[in-house]
Amino acid sequence: MSEHEIKTVPLDGTPLSIEQVVSVARQQAGVELTGEAREAVVAARAQVASAADAADPVYGLNTGFGSLSRVRIELEQVREIQRNIVRSHAAGTGEPLPKAVVRGTMLLLAASLARGHSGVQPATIERLVWHLGEDVIPVVPSRGSVGASGDLAPLAHIALCLIGEGTCLVDGREQATAELMQERGIEPLVLEAKEGLALLNGTHLMAASGALCINDARILVNAAIGATALSLDACRASHGPFDPRIHAVRCQPGQIEVARRTLDLLSGSEIVEAHSEDDPRVQDPYCLRAAPQVLGAAMDAIESCAVVIERELGAVTDNPLVFPEDGAILSGGNFHGMPLAIALDSLRIALVHVAGIAERRVYWVLSGHDTENPVTHYLAPEPGLHSGYMIAQYTAAALCNELQTIANPASVGNVPTSAGIEDYNSMGATSALLSRHAITLARDVIAIELLVMAEAMEHQRPLRSGDGVETIVEHVRTVVPPLTQDRAPSPDIARIAELIASGML
Repeated sequence: MSEHEIKTVPLDGTPLSIEQVVSVARQQAGVELTGEAREAVVAARAQVASAADAADPVYGLNTGFGSLSRVRIELEQVREIQRNIVRSHAAGTGEPLPKAVVRGTMLLLAASLARGHSGVQPATIERLVWHLGEDVIPVVPSRGSVGASGDLAPLAHIALCLIGEGTCLVDGREQATAELMQERGIEPLVLEAKEGLALLNGTHLMAASGALCINDARILVNAAIGATALSLDACRASHGPFDPRIHAVRCQPGQIEVARRTLDLLSGSEIVEAHSEDDPRVQDPYCLRAAPQVLGAAMDAIESCAVVIERELGAVTDNPLVFPEDGAILSGGNFHGMPLAIALDSLRIALVHVAGIAERRVYWVLSGHDTENPVTHYLAPEPGLHSGYMIAQYTAAALCNELQTIANPASVGNVPTSAGIEDYNSMGATSALLSRHAITLARDVIAIELLVMAEAMEHQRPLRSGDGVETIVEHVRTVVPPLTQDRAPSPDIARIAELIASGML
């Protein structure tokens, strides 16, 4: 979230921001279709209505869909085919998408339609806004999109609720949409020409997932920088490799930023002064010495992904597109998710390294081979009798292995659909699904690092680190006490992970 709380997000045709997506998806901010946007929507709708009644075939208005586009649909069948495409495309499987992801997807869908190039009725956008405002959220299976022709199956499950079918989540329980609408006296939408297609075509699931991932990845990197600074003093490492002169000559912005922020957190450290003069170690391991280069590269990759996501938050991605200013209706491929798929695949690679280098620091401090550091083996209160955080590192290793496995790019695996008409798909929804999972895994690894390094700081006392690092330790200690005897680390890891997700670190 930005420093100013977002209470209402206007659908006015301008691009959304990542902060606006987060506010609607997670904080239930309001959504409003503006008058100017309504006028653009009405103009595009009039053009579609005219074209649907004309003799010439126009894809999606008076034809079938996909490989059935050569089939001409008569005027009296237009409403039926729009209803049928929603029903037939709601073929998703798997556990439901998180509620926040569905809310974000609905916001992006409404915003795209409100830009006046889709040809829908204003009432269709207003129904999406109603669902968001009332927090009546469609239950959407997580699998089914191949990321081209849009997120067809997931979006169909959303559209199904607009026409009074499917299932919604209301006050934490699932309810049949037909039953809910009857209770509230609401009539199902009747979709006109092209509206079913406009609701189903689009990259809205991929883009909404991406926006939430970028928000969470930025929060995670902030915590990772804090954990890096904490690790340096917990491991009695040199601050010298973070000297800004080293990083200036490399010219990589993320690297420069990570080094600067790490040193800021360590400013005033007594620990580094206590071992800097007579320390026989010439160099620290890469996990400490090269942290700016690794974490900085990950930061740059995340911000590169953010640029792609932010562009998509201002896009219109259904098909065909309506251009009332010159009377054109153009069929193209804006629904194709490849820009998002590649970006989200890159995001997961970055997260592998955010977590991977953190796990190496955990291993280093627990291994006991650094004789210059006054820590016990595995940080155990009494090694042998206690095992300390031995198995916390095992867990970090398992999480890193899973991250490495799901970093395999989904976008390189094409599977054709629709009888070969849709012959090159992006698999961007898979990229998004895996990226959300990767955020959780990486967050848990950073939580383990914070858990372990906060304990290692107990072994440095009475010396203190910099004010920034000590603030981080204080935050950790609000949810996890020092280790005085063996206890299950799992609840402690979960509490610190929640602390990270909240942005406190």
